Amino acid sequence: MMADTKHYPVVWQPDPGLVAQSNLAGFMKSFGIQDPGPDGFRALLDLAQSDPLSYWDHLVHHLGIKFFKDYERVLDLDRGIEWARWCVGGQTNSVLNALDQHKDPAILAKDAIVCYSENGKRVAWSYGELQQRVSQMASGLRARGIGRGDVVGIYMPMLAEAIAAMLAINKIGAIFMPLFSGFGAQAVADRLRDAGACAVITADGTWRRGKHHGLKTTVDEALGSVDSLRHVIVVRNSGCDVQWDPEIDCWMEDLLRDQPVISETEVMDAEDPMMIMYTSGTTGKPKGTVHSHIGLVTKVVSDMVLFADLKPSDRFLWISDLGWFVGPLLTFSATFVAATIVIAEGAHDYPTDERYWGIVERERISFLGISPSLIRGFMMSKSCHRDQHDVSSLRIIFSSGEPWTYDAWMWTFERLGQSRLPIINYSGGTEIGGGIVTGTVIHPMKPCAFSAPVPGTGADIADDSGASVTRPGSGELVMRQPSIGLTRGLWKDSARYLDSYWGQIPGVWVQGDRASVDEDGYWYITGRSDDTLKIAGKRTGPSEIEGLVLGSGLAGEVAAIGIPDEVKGETVGLFVTLMPGVPADDVTKSKIKAAVVQGMGTAFSPKAIYFVPELPKTRNMKIMRRLIRSVYLGAKLGDLSSLVNPESLDAIAEVIRRG
Repeated sequence: MMADTKHYPVVWQPDPGLVAQSNLAGFMKSFGIQDPGPDGFRALLDLAQSDPLSYWDHLVHHLGIKFFKDYERVLDLDRGIEWARWCVGGQTNSVLNALDQHKDPAILAKDAIVCYSENGKRVAWSYGELQQRVSQMASGLRARGIGRGDVVGIYMPMLAEAIAAMLAINKIGAIFMPLFSGFGAQAVADRLRDAGACAVITADGTWRRGKHHGLKTTVDEALGSVDSLRHVIVVRNSGCDVQWDPEIDCWMEDLLRDQPVISETEVMDAEDPMMIMYTSGTTGKPKGTVHSHIGLVTKVVSDMVLFADLKPSDRFLWISDLGWFVGPLLTFSATFVAATIVIAEGAHDYPTDERYWGIVERERISFLGISPSLIRGFMMSKSCHRDQHDVSSLRIIFSSGEPWTYDAWMWTFERLGQSRLPIINYSGGTEIGGGIVTGTVIHPMKPCAFSAPVPGTGADIADDSGASVTRPGSGELVMRQPSIGLTRGLWKDSARYLDSYWGQIPGVWVQGDRASVDEDGYWYITGRSDDTLKIAGKRTGPSEIEGLVLGSGLAGEVAAIGIPDEVKGETVGLFVTLMPGVPADDVTKSKIKAAVVQGMGTAFSPKAIYFVPELPKTRNMKIMRRLIRSVYLGAKLGDLSSLVNPESLDAIAEVIRRG
């Protein structure tokens, strides 16, 4: 996937003025590291490796993380590296750092959130207004009996109220759970039920590409299978008609009415959970990663402020979905430094591609979050309108979500960045609460590459024996030290947490990505090391999709794999053995596709469906999705000795050949 990376040349050199004014140079200087360049950064990595306690203690204080009560120990490993506890004895709250610290009238008057609807309507909230809305929402939630330790789902499009909801839920000591706004009823219900959510905040509906989607309707469908759910709070957004149960449902304006504009922020232990975010593996139900008040805020702020150089003057646009990790990363990093968040409901390229560049120009965006799949979409467009708009306000291009291709990276660098802007390439995951490898503004750049590992993570590339690879080399991306942003286990599933991330190499976190490092020390992510699908940067387990197909009653067995897609990077391919009597025709394919879309949303609509006589299985009857994908791509199959039916691969190859 990233062949011949060692041949990519350096194409960008940092300007000395940019380096000198960078947040990272100031951080290194606070450690006594006078060289603000790559050599100084290597010294920072060495310091974080040799004395992690001093590194993290210094970082927390350098950033100015606020506490109600200061901590006694920065790190406690008494239960082992897998269960590291941070800032032990300290008391804080994410909202103390995100909002409460801002008292300067100039900050309170500046834009906190600018939100565009798909029809072009612009809504802007100042920091003062955001503080008031969050306090009113917090008081309204408390009035309905929601409080400390309760789980509240957020099933919302890109609206200012979604950001306020995260903050309000944390303000009262409750735990928010983001949900992708494109999920279908089953995916929503599964997560709400697993988390034991007592409430969900949603909207009546939303618009995408001119088509209306009823979010409240989806919640209503999920409601019957979630016994714990007592409250559905609805933002009036699209104006559509909705079913209403006054015992459960509440309009947001009614929740806020007559509530005070100042509300107390709950004092929480630093390690109390503040967010559950679900991610998926190759088998089993979605995994609920658990993030603490001190962990998530410190991690996303340090990543974005120190390594991506986010500043208070920045206007930060990222057209994504607040139900993925982008949501909390954007919310808590930008509000911490009092930058301006710019978001947009709907698609970036509807009604035309001009929408995206028009927002960049009008809002004078300086910090732009993108993904390689977004760029590939622009590259395929007949007229992407980039050259028709003034984007000279851009300072930083920030990329995450999936590996780059060379052509897409160079298009971004030359067409968007005019060969002058840094592309901060960043990769990590929901499970680690941020990044494990990153770019910086002080390092020269190579196409598709990461400048270095994130200090304090003990990031490394391991061979099959668990030993570090020498450069140039490739292997498994791992962490040999605990990181403050790491998930505090999985929600109500400690055994699965240990097995999923710590079971492969004892005492070492295995990220699940393949990585490589070139002879100059630049890092590359080369893809997932398991069967996880990553659709347009969104990680999804095959079992979720397969369960929907099996639930249709049409299939006896099914394997979902990721297949290359020019726009999304990867999309869904299905290999299905049908139930007796079910015809292998286009009508059946349409029904299977509909089952997936209804359960997971249109983003997961299968690109290809193949009917096959049988699926390859191991001796313990595990379906080998990896081998199916290899057949589809025409790649080497490797060792087949564990298969009980290797002939199934020939049959699959023939079905693919016939199309």
